[in-house]
Amino acid sequence: METRKASESRVETSHILLPKHINPHGTAFGGEIMYWIDEIASIAARRHVRGDVVTASIDSMSFKTPIFPGEHVILKANVTYTGRTSLEVAVDVFREQHHGGQLIAANTAYLTFVALDKDKCPTAVPVLIPETDLEKQQFEEATLRVTARKELRNKLKKMEK
Repeated sequence: METRKASESRVETSHILLPKHINPHGTAFGGEIMYWIDEIASIAARRHVRGDVVTASIDSMSFKTPIFPGEHVILKANVTYTGRTSLEVAVDVFREQHHGGQLIAANTAYLTFVALDKDKCPTAVPVLIPETDLEKQQFEEATLRVTARKELRNKLKKMEK
């Protein structure tokens, strides 16, 4: 079975929060942040599988603090878990004040992707190899989220019957 290190999927990007990204309250429009999150997460997922992926779900997204016009938005993503054909990507979003100040955690999201073959059908993904203590912790936490997702799916299926 093919394997890949967690560090190989790591991606970081930044944006300046411009007036077009602002909501009526004068802070970052959540939809724009969600777009950037999905974009960087898909890059991390594609790096891991070295092929095509599709977003299957956004497990959770927590807005912790507002981001203001002119601030830098820093996004950091990496693969935290792999299943047979799916993988989880964690994205941390930070705000950085105008003059290269301290990074302040603004948002965290967990996304699930499915790897696709050339016919756009689900295909096997390389097994994730976490190396650092942080990567191992992220993997353990992701395992709990995957279990919770499966339990929720099963409950919903039973309710549909």
